[in-house]
Amino acid sequence: MAIHGKAKIFSGKKYRFKYSGLAFFVFCMLSLGMDLGIKFGGKQATAADVEFINRMMLSNPDTNRRQLSIKLCEAWNWVQPNGFLRDVVCRGFLLKLERAGYIKLPAQRTLSYNHLIGKKKPAVIEIDKSPITGKLSEIQPLEFRQVRFTPLEKSFNSLISQYHYLGYCHAVGEQLKYMIFHGDRPVACISWSSAARHIGSRDRFIGWNKPVRERNLHLMAYNSRFLILPWVKVPHLASHILGKMAQVIQKDWELKYNHPIYYLETFVDKERFKGTCYYAANWQNIGDTTGLGKNATSKEPNRSIKAVLGYSLTKRFREYLCR
Repeated sequence: MAIHGKAKIFSGKKYRFKYSGLAFFVFCMLSLGMDLGIKFGGKQATAADVEFINRMMLSNPDTNRRQLSIKLCEAWNWVQPNGFLRDVVCRGFLLKLERAGYIKLPAQRTLSYNHLIGKKKPAVIEIDKSPITGKLSEIQPLEFRQVRFTPLEKSFNSLISQYHYLGYCHAVGEQLKYMIFHGDRPVACISWSSAARHIGSRDRFIGWNKPVRERNLHLMAYNSRFLILPWVKVPHLASHILGKMAQVIQKDWELKYNHPIYYLETFVDKERFKGTCYYAANWQNIGDTTGLGKNATSKEPNRSIKAVLGYSLTKRFREYLCR
Protein backbone atom coordinates (compact mmCIF):
# COMPACT_ATOMS: atom_id res chain seq x y z
CA MET A 1 0.00 0.00 0.00
CA ALA A 2 1.46 3.34 -0.99
CA ILE A 3 1.66 6.12 1.58
CA HIS A 4 0.47 9.48 0.30
CA GLY A 5 -1.11 12.60 1.71
CA LYS A 6 -4.53 11.34 0.70
CA ALA A 7 -6.90 9.38 2.91
CA LYS A 8 -6.69 5.59 2.75
CA ILE A 9 -9.28 3.08 3.99
CA PHE A 10 -8.15 0.25 6.28
CA SER A 11 -10.51 -2.01 8.30
CA GLY A 12 -13.31 0.51 7.97
CA LYS A 13 -11.30 3.37 9.53
CA LYS A 14 -9.70 6.39 7.90
CA TYR A 15 -6.05 7.16 8.43
CA ARG A 16 -4.32 10.18 6.90
CA PHE A 17 -0.61 9.70 6.40
CA LYS A 18 2.07 12.11 5.36
CA TYR A 19 5.49 11.11 4.17
CA SER A 20 6.60 10.63 7.80
CA GLY A 21 8.16 7.24 8.43
CA LEU A 22 6.96 7.50 12.05
CA ALA A 23 3.33 7.79 10.92
CA PHE A 24 3.69 4.62 8.85
CA PHE A 25 5.34 2.87 11.80
CA VAL A 26 2.52 3.84 14.19
CA PHE A 27 -0.04 2.68 11.59
CA CYS A 28 1.62 -0.73 11.40
CA MET A 29 1.84 -0.99 15.19
CA LEU A 30 -1.84 -0.15 15.50
CA SER A 31 -2.68 -2.79 12.93
CA LEU A 32 -0.70 -5.44 14.77
CA GLY A 33 -1.62 -4.37 18.35
CA MET A 34 2.04 -4.33 19.38
CA ASP A 35 3.71 -2.47 22.25
CA LEU A 36 5.95 0.51 21.51
CA GLY A 37 8.93 -0.39 23.66
CA ILE A 38 8.11 2.44 26.09
CA LYS A 39 7.53 1.80 29.77
CA PHE A 40 6.85 4.29 32.55
CA GLY A 41 5.58 3.82 36.08
CA GLY A 42 5.15 0.10 35.47
CA LYS A 43 2.89 0.61 32.42
CA GLN A 44 3.93 -0.70 29.01
CA ALA A 45 2.79 1.61 26.22
CA THR A 46 0.96 0.00 23.33
CA ALA A 47 -0.24 1.28 19.99
CA ALA A 48 -3.79 0.84 21.27
CA ASP A 49 -2.95 3.22 24.13
CA VAL A 50 -1.77 5.83 21.63
CA GLU A 51 -4.96 5.49 19.63
CA PHE A 52 -7.08 5.76 22.79
CA ILE A 53 -5.21 8.86 24.01
CA ASN A 54 -5.53 10.58 20.65
CA ARG A 55 -9.25 9.82 20.46
CA MET A 56 -9.72 11.17 23.99
CA MET A 57 -7.92 14.42 23.10
CA LEU A 58 -10.03 14.80 19.97
CA SER A 59 -13.21 14.25 21.99
CA ASN A 60 -12.09 16.72 24.70
CA PRO A 61 -10.31 19.55 22.86
CA ASP A 62 -10.43 21.94 25.84
CA THR A 63 -8.92 19.45 28.31
CA ASN A 64 -5.59 20.42 29.85
CA ARG A 65 -2.80 17.98 30.65
CA ARG A 66 -3.81 17.35 34.24
CA GLN A 67 -7.44 16.80 33.32
CA LEU A 68 -6.35 14.44 30.56
CA SER A 69 -4.22 12.39 32.97
CA ILE A 70 -7.13 12.11 35.41
CA LYS A 71 -9.51 10.97 32.64
CA LEU A 72 -7.00 8.36 31.47
CA CYS A 73 -6.42 7.03 34.99
CA GLU A 74 -10.16 6.67 35.45
CA ALA A 75 -10.57 4.96 32.09
CA TRP A 76 -7.66 2.56 32.70
CA ASN A 77 -8.35 2.15 36.42
CA TRP A 78 -4.74 3.21 36.98
CA VAL A 79 -4.69 3.67 40.74
CA GLN A 80 -2.36 3.38 43.69
CA PRO A 81 -2.85 0.60 46.25
CA ASN A 82 -4.63 3.14 48.47
CA GLY A 83 -7.16 3.82 45.70
CA PHE A 84 -5.84 7.26 44.68
CA LEU A 85 -5.39 7.95 40.97
CA ARG A 86 -1.83 7.78 39.62
CA ASP A 87 -2.33 11.00 37.68
CA VAL A 88 1.18 12.34 38.36
CA VAL A 89 2.72 9.12 37.02
CA CYS A 90 0.28 9.27 34.11
CA ARG A 91 1.52 12.75 33.17
CA GLY A 92 5.06 11.39 33.07
CA PHE A 93 3.82 8.55 30.85
CA LEU A 94 2.18 11.06 28.48
CA LEU A 95 5.31 13.21 28.32
CA LYS A 96 7.39 10.17 27.40
CA LEU A 97 4.98 9.31 24.58
CA GLU A 98 5.07 12.90 23.33
CA ARG A 99 8.88 13.04 23.38
CA ALA A 100 8.93 9.83 21.35
CA GLY A 101 6.64 11.48 18.78
CA TYR A 102 3.54 9.32 19.28
CA ILE A 103 1.19 11.99 20.62
CA LYS A 104 0.88 15.77 20.74
CA LEU A 105 -0.24 17.00 24.14
CA PRO A 106 -2.25 20.20 24.75
CA ALA A 107 -0.07 23.27 25.20
CA GLN A 108 1.07 23.91 28.77
CA ARG A 109 -1.10 26.55 30.41
CA THR A 110 1.26 27.13 33.33
CA LEU A 111 4.92 26.37 33.87
CA SER A 112 5.29 23.28 36.02
CA TYR A 113 7.54 23.49 39.05
CA ASN A 114 9.47 20.52 40.34
CA HIS A 115 9.67 21.11 44.07
CA LEU A 116 12.61 18.67 44.32
CA ILE A 117 14.84 20.83 42.10
CA GLY A 118 16.65 23.43 44.11
CA LYS A 119 14.99 22.23 47.30
CA LYS A 120 16.71 23.77 50.27
CA LYS A 121 18.41 21.74 52.94
CA PRO A 122 16.20 21.44 56.05
CA ALA A 123 16.71 24.33 58.43
CA VAL A 124 18.70 23.68 61.59
CA ILE A 125 16.38 23.35 64.55
CA GLU A 126 18.09 23.65 67.92
CA ILE A 127 17.15 21.17 70.64
CA ASP A 128 18.52 20.17 74.02
CA LYS A 129 21.77 18.25 73.44
CA SER A 130 22.61 17.41 77.02
CA PRO A 131 23.62 13.75 77.39
CA ILE A 132 21.03 11.03 77.90
CA THR A 133 22.72 8.01 79.47
CA GLY A 134 21.92 5.06 81.68
CA LYS A 135 20.11 1.78 81.37
CA LEU A 136 17.29 1.16 78.91
CA SER A 137 14.88 0.57 81.77
CA GLU A 138 15.69 4.02 83.15
CA ILE A 139 14.40 5.90 80.09
CA GLN A 140 11.23 3.90 79.57
CA PRO A 141 8.47 4.16 78.64
CA LEU A 142 9.38 5.56 75.24
CA GLU A 143 6.80 7.32 73.08
CA PHE A 144 6.64 6.61 69.34
CA ARG A 145 5.16 9.54 67.42
CA GLN A 146 4.34 9.30 63.71
CA VAL A 147 5.34 12.79 62.51
CA ARG A 148 4.66 12.68 58.76
CA PHE A 149 2.43 15.66 57.87
CA THR A 150 2.66 17.04 61.42
CA PRO A 151 4.49 20.11 62.80
CA LEU A 152 7.22 17.77 64.11
CA GLU A 153 8.19 16.66 60.59
CA LYS A 154 10.47 19.70 60.23
CA SER A 155 12.31 18.64 63.38
CA PHE A 156 12.67 15.10 62.03
CA ASN A 157 14.05 16.35 58.70
CA SER A 158 16.46 18.71 60.47
CA LEU A 159 17.85 16.02 62.77
CA ILE A 160 18.32 13.55 59.91
CA SER A 161 20.01 16.26 57.84
CA GLN A 162 22.40 17.18 60.65
CA TYR A 163 23.27 13.84 62.19
CA HIS A 164 22.63 10.94 59.78
CA TYR A 165 25.65 10.04 57.65
CA LEU A 166 23.50 9.91 54.49
CA GLY A 167 21.79 13.20 55.27
CA TYR A 168 18.21 14.07 54.43
CA CYS A 169 16.61 12.89 51.20
CA HIS A 170 13.10 13.80 50.09
CA ALA A 171 11.48 10.41 49.56
CA VAL A 172 8.64 9.84 47.12
CA GLY A 173 5.75 7.44 47.34
CA GLU A 174 4.37 5.91 50.51
CA GLN A 175 6.32 6.79 53.65
CA LEU A 176 6.07 7.21 57.40
CA LYS A 177 8.39 9.05 59.78
CA TYR A 178 8.71 8.48 63.52
CA MET A 179 10.38 10.34 66.34
CA ILE A 180 10.95 8.42 69.55
CA PHE A 181 10.72 10.43 72.76
CA HIS A 182 11.93 10.03 76.33
CA GLY A 183 9.64 12.46 78.08
CA ASP A 184 9.73 15.62 75.97
CA ARG A 185 13.15 14.87 74.48
CA PRO A 186 13.70 13.01 71.20
CA VAL A 187 16.19 10.15 71.37
CA ALA A 188 15.85 8.66 67.87
CA CYS A 189 14.38 9.09 64.39
CA ILE A 190 13.35 6.30 62.02
CA SER A 191 11.68 6.47 58.60
CA TRP A 192 10.01 3.97 56.30
CA SER A 193 9.26 4.24 52.61
CA SER A 194 8.26 2.19 49.58
CA ALA A 195 10.42 -0.88 49.00
CA ALA A 196 13.18 -0.94 46.39
CA ARG A 197 11.88 -1.95 42.96
CA HIS A 198 14.29 -4.80 42.30
CA ILE A 199 16.80 -6.48 44.64
CA GLY A 200 17.92 -9.83 43.29
CA SER A 201 18.75 -11.51 46.61
CA ARG A 202 15.48 -10.36 48.18
CA ASP A 203 13.38 -11.42 45.21
CA ARG A 204 14.94 -14.89 45.22
CA PHE A 205 14.45 -15.21 48.99
CA ILE A 206 10.74 -14.35 48.71
CA GLY A 207 10.24 -16.39 45.54
CA TRP A 208 9.24 -13.50 43.30
CA ASN A 209 9.21 -13.44 39.55
CA LYS A 210 8.81 -10.09 37.82
CA PRO A 211 4.99 -10.01 37.41
CA VAL A 212 4.37 -11.07 41.01
CA ARG A 213 6.94 -8.58 42.33
CA GLU A 214 5.37 -5.72 40.39
CA ARG A 215 1.94 -6.69 41.69
CA ASN A 216 2.91 -7.04 45.36
CA LEU A 217 5.88 -4.73 45.95
CA HIS A 218 3.65 -2.28 47.82
CA LEU A 219 3.11 -4.94 50.51
CA MET A 220 6.63 -4.28 51.84
CA ALA A 221 8.23 -1.27 53.53
CA TYR A 222 11.85 -0.12 53.47
CA ASN A 223 13.64 1.27 56.53
CA SER A 224 15.29 4.22 54.78
CA ARG A 225 16.78 6.05 57.79
CA PHE A 226 17.51 5.11 61.41
CA LEU A 227 19.25 7.54 63.74
CA ILE A 228 20.04 7.39 67.45
CA LEU A 229 20.90 10.97 68.34
CA PRO A 230 24.63 11.30 69.07
CA TRP A 231 24.23 12.50 72.67
CA VAL A 232 22.08 9.47 73.55
CA LYS A 233 24.18 6.64 75.00
CA VAL A 234 21.84 3.89 76.16
CA PRO A 235 22.81 0.23 75.59
CA HIS A 236 20.34 -1.85 73.56
CA LEU A 237 18.20 1.19 72.69
CA ALA A 238 18.48 0.69 68.91
CA SER A 239 17.37 -2.96 68.91
CA HIS A 240 14.58 -2.14 71.36
CA ILE A 241 13.26 0.57 69.01
CA LEU A 242 13.38 -1.80 66.03
CA GLY A 243 11.45 -4.42 67.98
CA LYS A 244 8.77 -1.93 69.02
CA MET A 245 8.52 -0.51 65.49
CA ALA A 246 7.62 -3.94 64.14
CA GLN A 247 4.63 -3.90 66.49
CA VAL A 248 3.28 -0.50 65.41
CA ILE A 249 4.17 0.07 61.77
CA GLN A 250 1.83 -2.51 60.27
CA LYS A 251 -1.23 -0.88 61.83
CA ASP A 252 -0.06 2.67 61.05
CA TRP A 253 0.73 1.81 57.42
CA GLU A 254 -2.67 0.27 56.78
CA LEU A 255 -4.38 3.20 58.49
CA LYS A 256 -2.52 5.68 56.27
CA TYR A 257 -2.42 3.84 52.93
CA ASN A 258 -5.37 1.43 53.09
CA HIS A 259 -3.34 -1.71 52.52
CA PRO A 260 -1.29 -4.01 54.76
CA ILE A 261 2.44 -4.70 54.74
CA TYR A 262 3.90 -8.11 55.51
CA TYR A 263 7.65 -7.66 55.29
CA LEU A 264 10.30 -5.04 56.15
CA GLU A 265 13.68 -4.55 54.50
CA THR A 266 16.75 -2.40 54.91
CA PHE A 267 20.31 -2.16 53.60
CA VAL A 268 23.43 -2.06 55.79
CA ASP A 269 26.62 -0.59 54.36
CA LYS A 270 29.12 -3.36 55.14
CA GLU A 271 32.07 -0.97 54.92
CA ARG A 272 30.64 1.14 57.76
CA PHE A 273 28.43 -1.01 59.97
CA LYS A 274 27.88 -4.56 61.20
CA GLY A 275 24.11 -4.27 61.60
CA THR A 276 24.28 -5.57 65.18
CA CYS A 277 21.10 -3.82 66.36
CA TYR A 278 19.10 -5.34 63.48
CA TYR A 279 20.31 -8.86 64.21
CA ALA A 280 19.56 -8.32 67.91
CA ALA A 281 15.98 -7.40 66.89
CA ASN A 282 15.68 -10.68 64.90
CA TRP A 283 16.19 -9.26 61.42
CA GLN A 284 17.61 -11.77 58.94
CA ASN A 285 20.42 -11.41 56.42
CA ILE A 286 18.95 -12.49 53.08
CA GLY A 287 21.90 -11.63 50.83
CA ASP A 288 23.83 -8.70 49.40
CA THR A 289 23.23 -6.03 46.82
CA THR A 290 25.29 -6.20 43.65
CA GLY A 291 26.88 -2.79 44.10
CA LEU A 292 25.36 -1.67 40.80
CA GLY A 293 23.23 1.43 40.54
CA LYS A 294 20.03 1.36 38.51
CA ASN A 295 21.80 3.32 35.74
CA ALA A 296 24.93 1.15 35.72
CA THR A 297 26.48 0.70 32.28
CA SER A 298 28.55 -2.38 33.16
CA LYS A 299 28.55 -5.31 35.56
CA GLU A 300 31.36 -3.81 37.63
CA PRO A 301 30.24 -2.55 41.08
CA ASN A 302 30.19 1.26 41.21
CA ARG A 303 29.17 1.66 44.84
CA SER A 304 29.55 -0.15 48.16
CA ILE A 305 27.96 -3.58 48.47
CA LYS A 306 25.29 -3.62 51.16
CA ALA A 307 23.83 -6.42 53.23
CA VAL A 308 20.11 -6.89 52.60
CA LEU A 309 18.27 -7.48 55.86
CA GLY A 310 14.63 -8.47 56.20
CA TYR A 311 12.02 -8.87 58.91
CA SER A 312 8.76 -10.76 58.48
CA LEU A 313 5.67 -9.27 60.11
CA THR A 314 3.82 -12.58 59.76
CA LYS A 315 4.86 -16.20 59.38
CA ARG A 316 2.74 -16.36 56.22
CA PHE A 317 4.58 -13.47 54.49
CA ARG A 318 5.58 -15.57 51.46
CA GLU A 319 2.00 -16.70 50.93
CA TYR A 320 0.75 -13.10 51.00
CA LEU A 321 3.60 -11.69 48.91
CA CYS A 322 3.42 -14.37 46.21
CA ARG A 323 -0.30 -14.67 45.60
